[in-house]
Amino acid sequence: MLRPRLYEQLADHIADFIDAQGLVPGDRLPPERRLAKDLGVSRATLSRALVALEVRGRLEVRHGDGAVVRDPQTRVALPPLDDVPLHELLATRLTTMTELATLAAIHPDSALRSALLADDGGHRELDDVWECVLRLTDAESLLARVDTALADRARQLGGAGSHPTQVRALAEAVRRGRVDDVPGAVRAVLGG
Repeated sequence: MLRPRLYEQLADHIADFIDAQGLVPGDRLPPERRLAKDLGVSRATLSRALVALEVRGRLEVRHGDGAVVRDPQTRVALPPLDDVPLHELLATRLTTMTELATLAAIHPDSALRSALLADDGGHRELDDVWECVLRLTDAESLLARVDTALADRARQLGGAGSHPTQVRALAEAVRRGRVDDVPGAVRAVLGG
């Protein structure tokens, strides 16, 4: 039996808090720094919990505006990716890749992480490394499917390739479970 991860427990706790406080769509949660301190968790764990709540439709995390409560019954239609400029695709993919790589880095089977992502000395392509990352997560999850759609569309628009050193750094961060290194490694891979 798998125990829920800390960020999943935290997401449930925050959802219960929203309900208990009677927060309504448009209400804001406290700033992340204060919320993490009040809850006694790292900002990385809080960030993962907020992403989980965003995927569930409970929150919308707005850059510079914080986490805003949403009506969970309201459905958000994704725009057709044909209409989204490359820079927005890459900015969105930064979020999906970071979350997926973080999930892979906290995969409890370090031997599997090592087997999938060990450096064999050859040239490493992002697609190969990313396939391994997805095997360590739920490749059929909404997040993984959105990431795949974003990657395919970015490739069609001529998104830049990644340097082997950057790909190797991402693989190592996941393989060694270095969660704090994941965001920077993803940003480097995407050229940001």
